Amino acid sequence: MKIDVGLSVSTDHLPRMAETARAAEELGFDGIWSNETSHDPFLPLAIAAEHTARVQVGTAIAVAFARSPMVVAQTAWDLQSFSNGRMLLGLGSQVRAHIERRFSMPWDSPAPRLREYVLALKAIWRSFQTGEKLDFRGRYYSHTLLTPFFAPEPIGHPDIPVYISGVNTRMAEVAGEVCEGLHIHPLHTRKYLDEVLVPSVEKGARRAGRPPAEVELSASVFAITGESASAISGAREKVRAQIAFYASTPSYRAVLEVHGWEQVGERLSRLAAVGRWEEMAALVPDDVLRAFSVEAGPDELGPALRERYEGVVERVSLYVPFEPDRDRELWRALVASVHST
Repeated sequence: MKIDVGLSVSTDHLPRMAETARAAEELGFDGIWSNETSHDPFLPLAIAAEHTARVQVGTAIAVAFARSPMVVAQTAWDLQSFSNGRMLLGLGSQVRAHIERRFSMPWDSPAPRLREYVLALKAIWRSFQTGEKLDFRGRYYSHTLLTPFFAPEPIGHPDIPVYISGVNTRMAEVAGEVCEGLHIHPLHTRKYLDEVLVPSVEKGARRAGRPPAEVELSASVFAITGESASAISGAREKVRAQIAFYASTPSYRAVLEVHGWEQVGERLSRLAAVGRWEEMAALVPDDVLRAFSVEAGPDELGPALRERYEGVVERVSLYVPFEPDRDRELWRALVASVHST
């Protein structure tokens, strides 16, 4: 099982990116993921690639529908070339309100649209590499012009793995059908993986006539740990509040339904609708908290992650961002324990 790290994104993340990336590689992490919240997700990866030699670099995630497939294809192509084949392109649909009102872009049929988006990327990359005429015509995207002046050169590693994020069955099927990986939202349980997401990936792969094993599952995990009882208690309440935030979103309700916790989500949604955020964590009972998180002391967190995910998920990362000047030896021990056989 591989263990990756998520970047801390703030106003000073670019000046510190070289230090952060070098530290992540030195500690033995397998991948570095950059997210799209308040900053661009691709810029940090160029710096990370420049200052590392082994660790993979990727987006988890970049918002697909905010960008043309051609724009993303070019950016990923350059990063794949610059990193000598270490780029992992992670894409997500976001939700309707953000696509329409924040990005001012069209929204409809997110799963079919994202499936076509991935196929468009692969058609563009094939044209980049082989020089064949670009002739992609879909329902949502059409790319039929690529003159030599605007075509980048072929590269040594033209096959860029594409991951998409998914919570519900349709996106998992799309991952199984056309992608190399699925980013699993931190709001998940092992039961939901076993009964819903993994079978959906397998269904999509069968439909495409490909082995499900070709699709790598990458899970972001709510981890509760600390050096003392008070630290663990504080971490527990932070995770409880984060679970409450995500579980209030109706599009994530399917995860709760598998456990019969629909009413928890409904109550959280009502509080979120009127801005009563500070009251929401109290609605997440301990059994819900345990199902959505992994709790263990620093020395036992690695084995706990392996126990929950090994054999189902190929990559894990903690939901907490990595900061190289904090808890360095704890990170080192975690990486070693996850990698141990």
